[in-house]
Amino acid sequence: MPAFPAPLLIANYRAFWAARFMATIAGSMLVIVIGWQVYDIARQTMSPRDAAFLLGMVGLVQFLPLFGLTLVVGVIADRVDRRYIARAAIALEIGCAGYLAALSIADAVTIPALFVVAALLGVGRAFIAPALSALAPNLVPRALLPGAIALNSIAFQSGAVAGPPLGAYLYAANPASPYIAATALFIGAFVALLRITKVPMPAPARVSPWRSLIEGLGYVRNNRIVLGAITLDLFAVLLGGATAMLPVYARDILHVGVEGLGPLRAAPALGAALTALALAFRPLSRRVGPIMFLCVGLFGIATIVFGLSTDVKLSMAALGVLGAADMISVYIRSSLIQLHTPDEMRGRVSAVSGLFISASNELGEFESGVTAAWLGPVEAVVAGGVAAIGVTVLWAVKYPELRRADRFEAPDGSR
Repeated sequence: MPAFPAPLLIANYRAFWAARFMATIAGSMLVIVIGWQVYDIARQTMSPRDAAFLLGMVGLVQFLPLFGLTLVVGVIADRVDRRYIARAAIALEIGCAGYLAALSIADAVTIPALFVVAALLGVGRAFIAPALSALAPNLVPRALLPGAIALNSIAFQSGAVAGPPLGAYLYAANPASPYIAATALFIGAFVALLRITKVPMPAPARVSPWRSLIEGLGYVRNNRIVLGAITLDLFAVLLGGATAMLPVYARDILHVGVEGLGPLRAAPALGAALTALALAFRPLSRRVGPIMFLCVGLFGIATIVFGLSTDVKLSMAALGVLGAADMISVYIRSSLIQLHTPDEMRGRVSAVSGLFISASNELGEFESGVTAAWLGPVEAVVAGGVAAIGVTVLWAVKYPELRRADRFEAPDGSR
């Protein structure tokens, strides 16, 4: 076992990793505080079901710009220096965090203002996700890519572990504090991105941007390994999203308040970060397809346990298992997509993948809010876990080539 992950020996990759880590802490702080403020303000005049619906709307306003922009940004990421795209997106996030900090200092935060910022953050994420996903493979040799993907996940998951409790505790001390801290972290991420030197770009496409976009979608549709991996995550997480209801559980079911919301939000990320750390040192190499399906099924089971729990310790444990299972699934999916996709199409394919991931997360939050308003929060979470298990079984039948996949590379080494 190596003493130090090899990708971190590369200066460009270290700067990339630091930027991703700081941006993730800042972003997860914003997510936790915005969600709490929307639900808490709404509960002053609304029932839990109606406030949960409004919480779900936060996911929808983030998804709409992602839906409208992500695929176009994927084309741009194959034509423009990916470093510039990432820097511009981080600059927008600096502005969002700074704006909320100013509103908080003036005690002028409102639900409409929170929705506007959530939408702008969706714009930023639409640009940064495909740019960073396509940039990472250009920073390390191909042989180190699976390890780099695991380290990317460590940056994301460890940032997602640190951000929610930090944001919650800072908010409890002073409502402006998490927004000020997020602004500073985004600035640090921007500086780190400036340190990445120029990397090779794929040859410019000889077709129009629209044709490039169609080619990216066509590649995903025709590659059943890539299509199956992307859509399995889409439907399982969209239907089984428990984290969207965490403010409801913290305030009205587990009764732990905003201080307890931070650890609850961090629990899935902690499980994922520990799993990603193990994968960075011992990457998977065999039976990747069956392992992916088992982990998505486990994700559904953990969601059901969380939904039914009224004990905070059991809830934390279920969320940790949920995060660990999702991390293995994400790791396998990301590796399959990157290693089955030519470099000249990675921006477009990463954009398609990013759109599906965003649909599963942000649109999943909207679905959870609507279902909670209809059935109730607990019933919505449990039904989502059952649906995630059903999707796993259906996809195992529908995509046998993914279920039987043994290694990340295609059997003949082709992509």
